[in-house]
Amino acid sequence: MRKTFFLPPIFSFAALAAALAFAGCGSGSSQSESKMTSYSGTESKADTAALFSVPQDQMVHIQVVAVEKAKLPRLLRLTGNATYNAFKTTPVFSPIGGPVHEILVAPGQTVNAGQPLLTVNSPDYSAARSAYIKARQASALADKIYTRSEDLFTHGAIAEADLQQAESSRNQAQADMQSSEDALRALGLKDPEAVVKNPPKMTSQIPVIAPVGGEVVERLVGPGQLLMAGATQIFTISDMSTVWVLVNVYQGDMAYVHAGDSVDITTDSYPDVFHGKISYIAPALDPATRTLQARIVTNNPGKKLKKDMYVTATVQAGAIRDALTVPDAAVLRDTENQPFVYAQTKVSNQFERRLVKIGNSQAGRTQIIDGLNEGERVVGDGALFLQFRNSLQH
Repeated sequence: MRKTFFLPPIFSFAALAAALAFAGCGSGSSQSESKMTSYSGTESKADTAALFSVPQDQMVHIQVVAVEKAKLPRLLRLTGNATYNAFKTTPVFSPIGGPVHEILVAPGQTVNAGQPLLTVNSPDYSAARSAYIKARQASALADKIYTRSEDLFTHGAIAEADLQQAESSRNQAQADMQSSEDALRALGLKDPEAVVKNPPKMTSQIPVIAPVGGEVVERLVGPGQLLMAGATQIFTISDMSTVWVLVNVYQGDMAYVHAGDSVDITTDSYPDVFHGKISYIAPALDPATRTLQARIVTNNPGKKLKKDMYVTATVQAGAIRDALTVPDAAVLRDTENQPFVYAQTKVSNQFERRLVKIGNSQAGRTQIIDGLNEGERVVGDGALFLQFRNSLQH
């Protein structure tokens, strides 16, 4: 069902004073006085008259207005929750196996791409590093031998077969070095030469670096935990400048919700209004809730919207033409929270209490979906005065 907001009636102190005065004139009994001070907390449907009259001299305290048709903006209020923007969120998996040595970042911290997140004691890294250093040195030596052999062959000092052997040795050494470089890159080292230029204090320790920049929103491992290469997720990094809001659209509202619609998002946590747009609407309903999920992308200034935070999304979904409306002040609620109005009968000072079904409220007027017809007259300002009057007359 659609969530609706209602406004309590607003009345003046003069109207309240008039109600008290009328009660004093109508009955001097202590029972009536007791009703006047306690009706609002205990009044039920059985305590009110279905049809009652108001003396003509008291009619000045109420305003009777007609039920009118008007064009109302259609506002859909959808409930949902905030979550990470999946297009700007990266789960970080460890490319290295071994126990965690040290955690270098914490949730809430902003990191840059290439920044170390933690270090791992990895025998695989130690072996790959050693193989790379050996292959690098062997390649450099084979290159020098080939250069010298080429010079000797030019001066006729060696045979062509010797030159070809030197060339073959150089090619094999270069292939071994490239293979060892690929092994280090697979462990997350983008620059293999860094293991020679900046050797680590512990040759078995290797850092796991951030693949992207953003905020660390989750840490999923602790010191000493054994990581499996390519299988253990260690962190989640997300750009929290934007988030997704996932809302549920009921079947009756599906025709009014479209991709690209602007949305205002509010939450009980802050007075701020966040602005976004519907970016995606699911192709099928959820079989459990019979609702359609819509995805909203919204800016998140100050990173106030957090994952799984409950929100309300208000969608401007066109307009309702020829909507039956009454002033907001005309709608009251009983002890069971059911909305009702006081409708005027054919006798000008006679009224009946009538339950209604309400829709949107906008610009001081409330939509009446059921319970009233166009042209009927109801009490607007002063409806609360009639509630006093009804309670006492019954």
